[in-house]
Amino acid sequence: MLEVEMKFPLAERSHWEARLSDCGAVWVVDRREEDHYFNAPDRNFAQTDEALRLRRIGEANFLTYKGPKRDTLTKTRTEIEVPLACGDAAAQDMQRVLVALGYKPVAVVRKQRRIYRLERDGWPMEITLDEVESLGHFVEIEVRTSEERFELARDALVRLAESLDLNQSERRSYLQMLLQLSPGS
Repeated sequence: MLEVEMKFPLAERSHWEARLSDCGAVWVVDRREEDHYFNAPDRNFAQTDEALRLRRIGEANFLTYKGPKRDTLTKTRTEIEVPLACGDAAAQDMQRVLVALGYKPVAVVRKQRRIYRLERDGWPMEITLDEVESLGHFVEIEVRTSEERFELARDALVRLAESLDLNQSERRSYLQMLLQLSPGS
C-alpha cells in the first residue's frame, strides 16, 4: 500500500478547525502519538530515506516500515504497518528485540494530533492538525492507494491542498526536522 501525503507548516492552527469543518471535513479523534525511530545495522536509513518506527498511541503499539519517497511533489512511500500487543511491556519488549538485532534508537517524536476525515474526488482522505514537540504546528493530508492508482490519488491530494490554500509543502519527516535541530544526534 502507498501512503500519499503532503505536510505544511502552520503559524498557528486555531482557525484551521473551522476551515476544515467548512470544507466538509469531519472530526474523528484527538490523540497523542509517540514515535520511537530506529536505524538499521546494515544501512543508514537517513541516507536511504527509509524509516522504522515503533508507534505508541495510548496502550496501542504498531511497528511501521516506510520506504523511500517516490516523487518530488508529495511524500509518497510504501508503508507497512503491523499491530503489536498492547501495553508498555509489549512496547519495551519490541524495542529490546530491535536492539538485540542491531537496530539503534535514533529519536522519539511526540505529537498531539486532531484527526479529520474528508472525501474529495472519490478519495477518502485523512487530514491531521499536528502539534509536534519542539517543531510546532503542521497540517498533513493523506490518502492511501495501490501502486496502479498512485497518480490519481496524488492529483486529488494536490487539488485539495490548493483548495485549502496550502503551499510550501514540507517534504522532510518530523524525524528529519527534529534531528536537524540537534545535529549531534
